[in-house]
Amino acid sequence: MAHLTGKTVAFLATNGFEDSELTSPWQAVAEHGARPVLVSPESGSITGKNGHEQAVDEPVGGADVGRFDALVLPGGVVNGDKLRLSADAVRFARAFFEQGKPVGVICHGGWILTDADVVRGRTLTSYPSLRTDLRNAGATWVDEEVVVDSGLVSSRTPDDLPAFNAKLVEEIGEGPHGGQTV
Repeated sequence: MAHLTGKTVAFLATNGFEDSELTSPWQAVAEHGARPVLVSPESGSITGKNGHEQAVDEPVGGADVGRFDALVLPGGVVNGDKLRLSADAVRFARAFFEQGKPVGVICHGGWILTDADVVRGRTLTSYPSLRTDLRNAGATWVDEEVVVDSGLVSSRTPDDLPAFNAKLVEEIGEGPHGGQTV
């Protein structure tokens, strides 16, 4: 189960994240040998909506996308809304697409992708309330457990985490995807 050995995965989140949407993918990539790193606009630590506290490893303003092999965007309404207001977070997320690196997004994590202007022509899913925002940003939105589109892995809710984690690990293992660029 260590086929991600040597890979480093950025998790971009801030206060108000959906606890399981950070902790479950974090555990999945770690169990497969990758090193998860929490990147955030906050310093010190952040707290999920249900109270999980996670230490911030690196500030997003100084984070170098070149050091990471993939990005995970956990959901949470507050988390998703706050991240899309951070110019550094938006630039960081967009850079993964510019470099063709795998990106996993679940629930309200997709909001930042609309601000990063990286969903045009892509197919993805999210929490249903983001459907119109994603369509207005040029995406094809579908109501499915997990959707993979050239390295972009998306899911709807914590109920989808088993399928999301499996596809996330698979896409990270495959590495960069030519169709992942903006």
